[in-house]
Amino acid sequence: MSHHLTRRRLLAGLGASLVAAPFVNLLAGNARAASAGSAKRLLVFFTPNGTIHRHWRPTGGETDFTFAAGSILEPLAAHKGDVVILDELDFHGATNHAPGMRAMLTANGRAGDVGGGKSVDQFVADHLGGSTRFRSLEFGVQTSAWGAGDQTRMSYAGPDLYVSPDDDPRSAWSRMFGDLAGGPEAAERLRRRRGSVLDLARAELHDLRGRLGATERAKLGVHLESLRQVEIGLQDGGATTCELPDAPERGNVYDNDLFPAITRAQIDLAVQALACGLTNVASLQLSHTVGDRIYTWLGISEGHHSLSHTADSDEAQVARFVQAERWNTEQFAYLLGRLDGLPDPEGGTLLDSTLVLWAKELGDGRMHTCESVPWVLAGGGLRTGRYLQLGGAHHAQVLVSICRRFGLTNETFGDPVANGGALEVLS
Repeated sequence: MSHHLTRRRLLAGLGASLVAAPFVNLLAGNARAASAGSAKRLLVFFTPNGTIHRHWRPTGGETDFTFAAGSILEPLAAHKGDVVILDELDFHGATNHAPGMRAMLTANGRAGDVGGGKSVDQFVADHLGGSTRFRSLEFGVQTSAWGAGDQTRMSYAGPDLYVSPDDDPRSAWSRMFGDLAGGPEAAERLRRRRGSVLDLARAELHDLRGRLGATERAKLGVHLESLRQVEIGLQDGGATTCELPDAPERGNVYDNDLFPAITRAQIDLAVQALACGLTNVASLQLSHTVGDRIYTWLGISEGHHSLSHTADSDEAQVARFVQAERWNTEQFAYLLGRLDGLPDPEGGTLLDSTLVLWAKELGDGRMHTCESVPWVLAGGGLRTGRYLQLGGAHHAQVLVSICRRFGLTNETFGDPVANGGALEVLS
């Protein structure tokens, strides 16, 4: 039995368990026009361990580029008009896996810098405010087997304050939709029960606060803010119209062979969260830096991190790495297709109004450097259908440019050293 969510937006049809109404995108295959401050939602997608540039780079110029047959980005061919390929993008002050992961969305910001040590997704979430049930939602696929650390986390609420993704689609579904699954009466009972637990937890945390040092108090403040956001969600009574999707299957979320199924489930949930107005900021993290998942579903028996260190002379292993990376591209293409197949109630598609970033933490994984890190942007009112060779531009400039899409006016983001403002080519 399905139930309607109630919030302020009206939008029919979703993901794998919902069928979207047909929508004709008149701009498909063409570069979409830019409009400053026109993005309404942010979605960050991550895959690890860098690339092999000669198998990743498009050929041609800014607008007449092509994806070579068999290349890593070829599965994006149908979305060529929706994307901006960013090449020759360097991280300042970061080298190797963990430093690259940490700097990727924070630009190594500290408490006194613009962003306050937060990652750009959390900074944008602060700006967009509390108009949605969830300030942000973080979805993961096998990110936490090693616990929380610089190698496994990309989102930060402040210096050293990790925002951890949920690796379990069923848990994410329960958080998003579980209070509605039993109908209005069951939902109200669950809200009251959760509310009493929150009251108790908040009282105990406030009591603990007076006995902590400054660093621990800052971390506790983040937990208290998280509780406040949950409380806002419980009190939400606004009005939308998304059908309640079926709960994902139960399973061992760290079963290597379930990686594809979990990835699709998490993509669908992330899109559903944005489409239903549950949040305006979401992230989807596939594994983590040094992640050595094995793409057994492609007939590969070596771990991804191991493959990412293959020398050019070992053509068979390079081909396996490219095959695995093409699969990652296919997931990103699926994500773009989902967003582009759903209408924004204010006009256009969800992709038109959602800025999507596919980020990586390394350039050439074999070199352990954060130079020429391969990033892709899509949607969000950008001038798309372009391949940009940035000549070593600081990646913080891209983060500033992302902020600008949401109407923010900050000139730097993160460590101000070597920040050069927004990238003009992304304005």
